[in-house]
Amino acid sequence: MIIIGEKINGSIPSVAKAIAERNEDWIRHLAKIQTDAGADFIDVCASVSEGEVETLHWLIDLVQEVTDTPICIDSPDARVCVEAMQFCNKPGLINSVSMEGDKCDVVFPAIANTKWQCVALLCAKGIPSSAEERLQVFDDLMAKAKEYGIAASRLHIDPLVEMLCTSEDGISMVIEVIQEVKRRQPSIHVTGAVSNISFNLPVRKILNQAFLVLAMNAGMDSGVLDPTNRDLLGMIFATEAMLGLDDYCMEYITAYREGKFGPVKTN
Repeated sequence: MIIIGEKINGSIPSVAKAIAERNEDWIRHLAKIQTDAGADFIDVCASVSEGEVETLHWLIDLVQEVTDTPICIDSPDARVCVEAMQFCNKPGLINSVSMEGDKCDVVFPAIANTKWQCVALLCAKGIPSSAEERLQVFDDLMAKAKEYGIAASRLHIDPLVEMLCTSEDGISMVIEVIQEVKRRQPSIHVTGAVSNISFNLPVRKILNQAFLVLAMNAGMDSGVLDPTNRDLLGMIFATEAMLGLDDYCMEYITAYREGKFGPVKTN
């Protein structure tokens, strides 16, 4: 599972406060604990109304002071994402593009001859209401990626994880989309914001874990989540082992011995 650490996001009140107060130690702390927990990318989202590029520069510099984990540049503005690439010490992940407007035509040329990866949302004019519509967006995205020479293995397709409490059929549509995306492009990654599923519901961590198991079984192999959540991380290692993705459960055993999940070990 490719883990994209979600904790440095200005939409989170504590992070918004740290950004407003320019609390450098808090941002460094969030970067460090996510790296220590095993994040593959550190998502950095300013979520500010003004000075987004400047704020991203400040955040990215602080993250890179304490870790060399690649950055996931997170902004709804494709041009901001491209501009922020220059602040990163190594190729990372752009979050995100879609078939809305000219986002692909802005980002794909910028990453075409690099090792940068990219999240791609299955939306065009709003959020498609059916699996068929989302898969049509997927086909359009893949055609655009081919135009710019972007290999499928560099893309993380987001099937659009929505609130469970507003769904009439649970997560069946998302599961269908994940399975079909992986069938059409086996080397592609499938990602999503795991906690979206549980908005406005009680005991959200239970729902997040249940969704993650079902989504991984369908083919999801990337996720925007909290890597410091020991229960969620344990569920990832356990699910990978049960899906036959962890030979002889060695990764599960190693992660447990390193204290990444399970009871907190004290001296």
